[in-house]
Amino acid sequence: MTSTWPWRFLKTEVKDYKMSELFNNLYGALPSDMPTLTSHMWTAMGAVAGGMTNVVDMMFDNWPMAFQLTEGAKHAVQSPSGYYGFRAMRGFDDKGKVLKPVPQDALFFTGHHVDHELVENIEVDCADRITRMNAKEPRRFLVTMGGAGAQRELFKAIIEHAVPMIEKDQIALFINLGDHKDNWVWLQEQLAHHKDLINTHFTWEDTKEFTDSIRKKPAHGLHIFLHDNTFHAVYATNYLMRVMDVMITKPSELAFYPVPKIFNARVGGHEMWGAIRGAEIGDSTVETRTIPQTLQAIDLLTEADDLLAMFCDCIVKNKSIGIYDGAYKSVELATGKKFKR
Repeated sequence: MTSTWPWRFLKTEVKDYKMSELFNNLYGALPSDMPTLTSHMWTAMGAVAGGMTNVVDMMFDNWPMAFQLTEGAKHAVQSPSGYYGFRAMRGFDDKGKVLKPVPQDALFFTGHHVDHELVENIEVDCADRITRMNAKEPRRFLVTMGGAGAQRELFKAIIEHAVPMIEKDQIALFINLGDHKDNWVWLQEQLAHHKDLINTHFTWEDTKEFTDSIRKKPAHGLHIFLHDNTFHAVYATNYLMRVMDVMITKPSELAFYPVPKIFNARVGGHEMWGAIRGAEIGDSTVETRTIPQTLQAIDLLTEADDLLAMFCDCIVKNKSIGIYDGAYKSVELATGKKFKR
């Protein structure tokens, strides 16, 4: 496979392209023009290497990086700034050289890539948040922990800060551990003196039943979610998101989701642009770079109503202008069928 676009990390690109040729046999049995949507550049490379001619790569970040581009695919970009960065190949040369642009027929600004059920129910879910707020119900916060155990110091601080507020019924805290049992071992140690607060949800059936039960009823206490497979582990966050008031997350892929968010400190430098995007469209805080700043944001969103109301209002307005329509637009790119809400 020959690359004709200029690349910042040429050796890495060549290696990735050669590795992607392993997919040849997988795609060989499929019609070459079959619509193919990918959510990672390596699967996009594999599809192109396998002879697929109608590949749409749903790009996952807001900071343009050269290795995300796959010549021969269409690229669905989530933000205007991301579109410009890829179009201009901004920063892709390690010496600062201005490069030739990516062809415009390879890039498409689509909007945020969000699950249908979340976009479809934005108005209902935001109205429920405002109803809970006006009824003075405990504010609901969702925290997600990754498997690498990164930022445990931050999570410990959040939990210690939250416990007195949970005991006073000011907030309800939901922690999704994914499928990472090591985090549960660690968390039990942190909560050794507060076992009476803990409610565990370790099967998908229980998670779903509990989540459905609090759609229109108050939630209380501390809830821990842990699953034995990746699908349930990840989808639990999506399913919980609709009944949450605020999600606390680093500004990575979840930065683009239509739920009020507190952005804690980034882990990778590229995540800075996800935080900027969320803060500027009004569905999130700015990035809280220190633990005290994160705890302050929790207090602000618990003790007063102005920020939550503003975030919900912006989310509804954002939907009306298509900001969260990226997944629909990506399907439109791949199928040629016009998206209609």
